[in-house]
Amino acid sequence: MSSVAKQEILLESGTNELEIIEFYVGSQPLGINVQKLKEIISFDESVLTSIPGSEPAMLGTLLLRGATIPLIDLKKHLKQRVQEEADETTRPVVMVCEFNHRTNGFKVDGVNQIHRISWGDVEPIAPIISQYKPRFTGSIHIDNREILILDLEHIVGEFDPESVLGDVDVSGDSGLRESAQAHRSNVRILMAEDSSIIRTGIEKVLREAGFDGLEVFVDGADCYRRILQLKEQAEAAGEDIRQHLSLLISDIEMPKMDGLTLCRKVKEELGYKHVPVILFSSLINPPMEVKCDSVGADGYAAKPEIDKLMVMMDQFICTEFEKKGNEKAGE
Repeated sequence: MSSVAKQEILLESGTNELEIIEFYVGSQPLGINVQKLKEIISFDESVLTSIPGSEPAMLGTLLLRGATIPLIDLKKHLKQRVQEEADETTRPVVMVCEFNHRTNGFKVDGVNQIHRISWGDVEPIAPIISQYKPRFTGSIHIDNREILILDLEHIVGEFDPESVLGDVDVSGDSGLRESAQAHRSNVRILMAEDSSIIRTGIEKVLREAGFDGLEVFVDGADCYRRILQLKEQAEAAGEDIRQHLSLLISDIEMPKMDGLTLCRKVKEELGYKHVPVILFSSLINPPMEVKCDSVGADGYAAKPEIDKLMVMMDQFICTEFEKKGNEKAGE
């Protein structure tokens, strides 16, 4: 069975495992989720069209089978974040990646191999470092090497800010339901997102939209621990968990516990099938939607579609308050 086929099984079952491809910039080993990688090609400068006035790391557009894609030089962009320059004999390659419904090329100094790992073995970036918006989300030790997990969304967002979250209208004029806006401040929402730039952006948008009861976590494991605390509080008070947790929003790729595993544990292990879970990830595509359905997700949206995310949130809020209204009317 191929490694890609094995990964499909792992992600479908929500076992908190993934495969990363290890590559190099200088002598520093880096890694990304294989699911973002479409192919690896040799770097051919003859099919590169430079863009006048662009940043040095934006090499231009690369012609790939009749289509053009942006090409970013990771060595130039990471600058002092790499340990040293690669040997002059190194033959650079281009990793063609697809996420957020976009395709980008990344020039690197070489690739090593694919590793199957557990998200539980990935160490998150320390909070004291994450405040400086690093371009990494975590690290993992393999064969005495520290492989840094690269935050590709962050990097692309530095060139194209709209690719992170896009434009959003929090006033309700973009299809958001007015009936939900009056209740936004009364719902308890947990959100797990490991990318600092995306986490900060989503939190800002949601709070401006009136979601005051929002708690944010840097990975799925921290978020799950909070859910267990809320479970204890609800049981001690003899209350339904929905009085403490109205909605869960989660990324899929996260250190310690990924979003598929988090959703599965909430729905199956805790039995909270009535608590809505929305997966908000750059990996959302038709095959991933099947995986989201398999772990019981109630909805999913691809970054940067935050408008779609908020519409779903409002729909769940309306449904919840309609139920509460009917229950009171029946008393």
